[in-house]
Order: sequence, then structure tokens, then C-alpha cells
Amino acid sequence: MVFLEFEKPLEKLYEQLEKLKEVGKDGEIDISDKTKEIEEKIKVKTKEIFSNLNGWQKVQLSRHPNRPYTMFYIENMCKRFVELHGDRKFKDDKAIVGGIGKINDEPVIFIGHQKGVNTKMRQFRNFGMANPEGYRKALRLMKLAERFGYPVVCLIDTPGAYPGLEAEERGQAEAIARNLFEMAQLSVPIICYVIGEGASGGALGIGLGDRVFMLENTWYSVISPESCSSILWRSWDHKEDAAEALKLTSDHMKDFGLVDDIIKEPIGGAHIDPMKMVRTLKNHIKKQIEELSQLTPKQLIDHRLKKYNKMGDFTVVKSAVKTAS
Repeated sequence: MVFLEFEKPLEKLYEQLEKLKEVGKDGEIDISDKTKEIEEKIKVKTKEIFSNLNGWQKVQLSRHPNRPYTMFYIENMCKRFVELHGDRKFKDDKAIVGGIGKINDEPVIFIGHQKGVNTKMRQFRNFGMANPEGYRKALRLMKLAERFGYPVVCLIDTPGAYPGLEAEERGQAEAIARNLFEMAQLSVPIICYVIGEGASGGALGIGLGDRVFMLENTWYSVISPESCSSILWRSWDHKEDAAEALKLTSDHMKDFGLVDDIIKEPIGGAHIDPMKMVRTLKNHIKKQIEELSQLTPKQLIDHRLKKYNKMGDFTVVKSAVKTAS
């Protein structure tokens, strides 16, 4: 198991449990009572730690190396999934995956960031940082969904859009902006889930939907804590302070009215019981599709526009300066 810094007390308990099991196995000793005692301590300590996580700790959990990624969810939710490739303009971006899957025999277009499960695959997937062709591929699949009347499910997990020179040369900002423009007018249901990191325009490029949800231990912000710290303090040393100041956790996002709801994870994070998380997410998606499918295309678009128009607080101040007559 991989333990994060704030999980160190759990690591010691798990080490004790493993050693105890080895002693019981080698010495053929009945250690069931002692084992139950340590397992109970693990449960209590886990609840204690995870009932009071701060912003930075949730950021760490969202990046846990064992956390399930987009393809894990899709492959375990769908009996069959056909991945579709390419933007028909430049190439196939491996950081964004998409295709047609079936949930309870109902076709759904899935689109999501994919980070990769090991070092080699992370390099292949560009660590989930999409180029413009990734967002154009996503838009092509959304238009395909619109043509056939399929709902769209977007799974967001990215440290940001790829910031390289070549990405800017091929129109990174335009590709993301175009997706926002088109998603606002798409005539089929769009349901978005932040399943890990939700950073900046890289997340927003597939994040405009009729309903937007966040898994419990995820974050959504215009900038990562490290980058924020680097700009404000000229160092990454204040990333914990930046995470608190940005108010980027799922709780804050719901309070601000920027997401519709929070989906609970198993205690300890989605990686503790990935299949339970899959079942939870699948049931949630089915419910949202069923509800949104009752609306006409016009109702969907109208509700979507109203949803985003009412976000944020502002005050109109009348000028105290009188113009000369």
C-alpha cells in the first residue's frame, strides 16, 4: 500500500498487522483476537484522519497513484466500450479518451482525461494534459452524440491543459473556448464529474454540463496550489497555504454553487475500494441520465444557460460623477 504523509499513523498500524499475521502463520498461533484489535484501531484511526482533511490533503488524495482513472471507470461500468480516436484535423491525443459505451443497454458517449497507471503510460498519456487536438476530439464526439441523441458523460482529471509552445501554436485557447461555446448549446444531456484533479481551462474544456459533480476528495480551481504558491511567494513552499486560500475542495465548490453535489468516496479515498466507487458512480450516472432525458432539447439548453448565468456574485455601482451638461 502507498501511504501519504498524513496517513503515517495508519502505516504503522498496518505494519503491526502484517507482522502479527506472519507470526501467526509461521508459529501456528491463534492471533485472531489480537488481529481484530488492530483492525479495529485501523478503522478508528482512519475515521479520525479522514473526517477532518484540509485542502492540501485532499489535493494529495486526488493525486494518489492508486486512484482509479477514467478508463478504469469506463471499462468497469460498461459491458462494452468502443474507443474512438482522432480529431480529424491533426492527430489522436492520448491524454483525452472517448467513445461509445453502454450502461444498462443504453448508449452513452464517454469523454475523459486519462493520466496513465505507470511511468511509461503516464508519459504516453502526457500525464493527462491535453493538447488542442484532444479538445477537438472531445468536441467531435459530442457532436456525434448530438447527431444520434446520446447523452454525454465527461470524467475530469487533469493537472491542466498542456502548456507547451506547440500546443499554443495549434490553438490551445481557441480549442477550449470553442468547446465551451458548443457545449452550452448541445441538444443532449451533458453530465460532468471531477474524479481527480480539476485544474484550470484543461478541466473546463470538457466541464460545462447540465449537471456537474465532484467526488469527495477532489479539487477544482483556476490554478494548482503549487503554481499559485510559485506566483505569490516565488516558491512552492507555501502550497499548503495556497490550497486553503484557493478554497478548491468539493465542499467549497458546492457552497459556492459551482457544482451541483458531492459524491461520497469510501473512507480513505476512492483507491481503497475502487469497485465500490465504480458502482456508486454508475448508479449516479444512471439516475442523472434518466432525469435529464425527460427534458426536451430546448429545455436542456435553456436550463444550462440559466445555470451558468447565475453563477458568481456581482454588484452594479452607479457612478457618483455627473457628466458636464
